[in-house]
Amino acid sequence: MKANDVKYGRILVGRARFASAMLSPLLMPTYGVLIALWCSYLSAYDVGLRVTILLVVLGITCVLPMFFIATLHHFKFIVDKKLIDRKERLWPFVFALVCYIAAAYYLYSRVHAPMWMVMFCAGGALTVLVSAVVNMWWKISAHMAGMAGIVALIYNMHVQITEAFNLLWVMIVAVSLCGILGSARIILARHTLGQVIAGAINGFLCVTLLMQLFG
Repeated sequence: MKANDVKYGRILVGRARFASAMLSPLLMPTYGVLIALWCSYLSAYDVGLRVTILLVVLGITCVLPMFFIATLHHFKFIVDKKLIDRKERLWPFVFALVCYIAAAYYLYSRVHAPMWMVMFCAGGALTVLVSAVVNMWWKISAHMAGMAGIVALIYNMHVQITEAFNLLWVMIVAVSLCGILGSARIILARHTLGQVIAGAINGFLCVTLLMQLFG
């Protein structure tokens, strides 16, 4: 293999890892709430209030699960923090499910957010539940489920006319990121094409279902 091919391969893997990190499923609730608060009629809320809501959601759905995974790794319950082994994903999935439900409850009871926004987080919880069940037999992509949930949020904001402006370009960016993320997961050999597609279908359908039925 030529030196240039090796260098290109390393660059490609590095970019794939970067995309996977920046588009981690633990960050998707925060990205979704960011879009909801800044790209819908909720942008009329005070900036300080919106930032506070965003930070609370970040703490519940990202910081707490990361701490939980780090704790499992410290006590040798899991070998790899990246949860490459399908069998090590169950308890992180269960904890993430609890966190997503807690975030939805926070938005509903404390923030009194509109139901479509609450149902985005509830849809995320349903996505995690489906992923956990499927994970018992097959390693479905949680990364793609999370990213597709963002696409579903943007789509349903448009359908339900809650957007503050035309979200076409936001949707184009989100769909493009889906393609980039799916490619990254395959390049890193974390998932097959089928697992990537299944994850995307899971995330989009779960979020859309709850936002359409209860939002």
